[in-house]
Amino acid sequence: MTRFTLSLLTGVAVLGFASTAFAADLIVDAPAAEPAMAAASGNWDGAYIGAFAGYGWGTLSDDEGYWSGQDFDTEGWQAGLTAGANFTISEAIVAGIAADIAWADIGGDYLSGNFTSNTNWTGSLRGRLGFDGGAFMPYVTAGLAFANNTLDDVGNYEDTQTHIGWTAGVGVEFAVADNVSLDLQYRYSDYGSKTYSLSGDYDFSLTSHAVTAGINFKF
Repeated sequence: MTRFTLSLLTGVAVLGFASTAFAADLIVDAPAAEPAMAAASGNWDGAYIGAFAGYGWGTLSDDEGYWSGQDFDTEGWQAGLTAGANFTISEAIVAGIAADIAWADIGGDYLSGNFTSNTNWTGSLRGRLGFDGGAFMPYVTAGLAFANNTLDDVGNYEDTQTHIGWTAGVGVEFAVADNVSLDLQYRYSDYGSKTYSLSGDYDFSLTSHAVTAGINFKF
């Protein structure tokens, strides 16, 4: 091998090594890709107000035999306002309080239209306990419940009473913006028994199920 050939091969090797090192520097120094925009996440602490609407159904029970001790099915709509506050008590647990009031038309006509029941409004004062899942928060809730109900023995007697009982249910909130969340909820309520003045004093009890969807605004 001639001295010229050896020099040529040595130069090619050096050039190749330098090129490889330069390419490696380019790879190391290449800027990292920008992260994708983060979705709305749940910073659940704070007070909020909101609105909701939904469907309710349940049972009116004739406890003392005014209509031979029958049970009557009820159903209808409700829409209302809610307010509350959340407090983070550990890394993943959120506690809270909530109150709501709803205008309602939940009831029915019975006995060929001779007897009607209608729940005019409902309300509750509850505690909540949720799991902080970031952009969503599943929760359980329970507390006091109220229902204003009218019974009408058509053409004879009518009376309105406010029942007081308890309610319990489950729900989930989804954060859709920094201060806005959607709330889906199911609750069972037992409003207890109340005495109505019809042809005499008779006790009727009231229970209900409700499925609602709402929107909350935190401030």
